[in-house]
Amino acid sequence: MINGICWVERTGLPWRDMPERYGPWRAARLRFRRWAEDGTWARLRQQVIALAEVDGDIDWEAQADSTVVRAHQHAAGARKGGSIRLIRRRGKAWVAPVGD
Repeated sequence: MINGICWVERTGLPWRDMPERYGPWRAARLRFRRWAEDGTWARLRQQVIALAEVDGDIDWEAQADSTVVRAHQHAAGARKGGSIRLIRRRGKAWVAPVGD
């Protein structure tokens, strides 16, 4: 069941999409919520970090650089249809602005 909880957290998918091999999704969700409320997950995290520090497995100097994250072209705010924007001039036909 803990593997199922980790799977849901890692994938970000809804609980109902958790594979059946991990057990009933409702039971996993209930256990996750109860453990979150009573602080079990926080205690487990602290213990794992403490064990990793003892073994020297944590690199606190690691950094993530957000410049490597790429957005889809549609998320960049580009105009639809290319760089030429047509504007309407008081009752006249649609024309491309001068200088664009």
